[in-house]
Amino acid sequence: MKLRDFLIGVATGLAAAIIIKEASERISPFVPANQVLDNVKDEFKKESPIDGSWIYMKTEDFNNGVMTIPVYRGGITRMNNGQLETFEFAADARSGVVVDLVKS
Repeated sequence: MKLRDFLIGVATGLAAAIIIKEASERISPFVPANQVLDNVKDEFKKESPIDGSWIYMKTEDFNNGVMTIPVYRGGITRMNNGQLETFEFAADARSGVVVDLVKS
């Protein structure tokens, strides 16, 4: 195999990978809601077991006073010292980072 043929193959592979990555981000630029919920649940489980959880699969706009971002809304329920605690959260739909957490 010639070096030229090898380099053409590498360049073609890189170009295809970049095109596929860009196309997939345009089709679905958001982290899946299930993955966001799993990450939030994992963090809560570090402190105590959880009893229930939920998440809305559709995004909604969240304004923090500076900018508006698409978020998933969800919640976690757990028992802590015999008391039921309920938390509601908003997680950035693009990165999965929790941007708002409220104990209700």
